[in-house]
Amino acid sequence: MKQIIDFVPLLLFFIVYKLEPRAIELAGFNLTLGGIFSATAVLIISSLIVYSALFAHQRRLEKSQWLTLGACLLFGGLTLALHSETILKWKAPVLNWLFALAFLISQFIGDRPLIQRMMGHAVELPAHQWARLNVAWVLFFLVCGSANLFVAFVYPAIWVDFKVFGSLGLTLLFMAAQAVFLVRHMQPEQSRD
Repeated sequence: MKQIIDFVPLLLFFIVYKLEPRAIELAGFNLTLGGIFSATAVLIISSLIVYSALFAHQRRLEKSQWLTLGACLLFGGLTLALHSETILKWKAPVLNWLFALAFLISQFIGDRPLIQRMMGHAVELPAHQWARLNVAWVLFFLVCGSANLFVAFVYPAIWVDFKVFGSLGLTLLFMAAQAVFLVRHMQPEQSRD
């Protein structure tokens, strides 16, 4: 459910981006709705709303959610301030590469790789398999970041479509492959008396 909630700002971004640009009046202001810049504003506003609601409900955000929100505010804000969609095109690659770096660093710093910290409560694996799975996540984030960058600058006409559906498809395929690997290692839930 949390991943679906995290997806809401991106979906709203996609919807507004695809609208034919038109002028609207809102609270006495003339605004343009549709296209990259209004979609970026919607992405920022909806991200603030979603993550504020999650924070109010959970009393915390995960580090990845803080990083995602920070990247959205930084890249989205600069996109609007400098009126340059190129800046926003760098958000997904940079964010993916930061996640790859975090997983990579966790291989060498700390007592367990990052993926084990995230999933160790549900899965039991030998240390070498946790290390392999962690490296798989590093590679996944490197590939996703590179694919986003490639599409954004080589095929800009389909960049937003790829950002929403291509990245989602890559993630679902990776998660399915990971699930096939992990299902035999899942810990049965203990019954509650």
